[in-house]
Amino acid sequence: MITTTASDVVAQALEQGGEPCLTCSFQAEDMVVLHLVREHLPKIPVLFLETGYHFDEVYRYRDEMTTRYGLNLVNVMPEQTVAEQESQFGILYQTQPDQCCKLRKVGPLFAALANYDTWFTGLRRVQSPTRANLQAIDTFPLPSGKKLLKVSPLADWTDKDVWTFARGHDIPLLPLYDAGYTSIGCEPCTALPGDPTNARSGRWAGRKLECGIHIAAADNHQRN
Repeated sequence: MITTTASDVVAQALEQGGEPCLTCSFQAEDMVVLHLVREHLPKIPVLFLETGYHFDEVYRYRDEMTTRYGLNLVNVMPEQTVAEQESQFGILYQTQPDQCCKLRKVGPLFAALANYDTWFTGLRRVQSPTRANLQAIDTFPLPSGKKLLKVSPLADWTDKDVWTFARGHDIPLLPLYDAGYTSIGCEPCTALPGDPTNARSGRWAGRKLECGIHIAAADNHQRN
């Protein structure tokens, strides 16, 4: 039943027209959404935030999945390389993690999203307290004022739902899960979870739970 519901959300969103894209960190839920969306649009642009700080395992897995599925991969790049940023600002992920995320994730993604109208994500309510009110279909305003249809087909899925679907559809998952990671971002800011009830508790050494992308809508609303 839950698969049908998620598929219906995808179909409903695509009926709205416009240019769609999907952001993918290549974590389990993103791979499930990718599977569901590609049933309708095999060549949907798949946006990967190439921060330069990812685990080697993530890069290998990204490349393997891109080849396996023939993905239309779009590596979204920051304005500066890691070396350029560290030369100018030092190690921001240690001193100012919010600024590091802004430069290497939030800003580049918002610039890339300006080219699209519908944005598919793998967000789920159970991932974090910050996502407890997540809607399957919502409106997301960019800083420019442009409004996107933000679609999270797995909003009400549990971890078990995700893993059961992946196994049932022969979707290989990122090997880092086998090491105990439950939420995987940039390597310097990702650790094993400290709170078994919060999958994102291993991110940013507990200093925050979000990079800023998915909590920016309220701020953008206020500015526009």
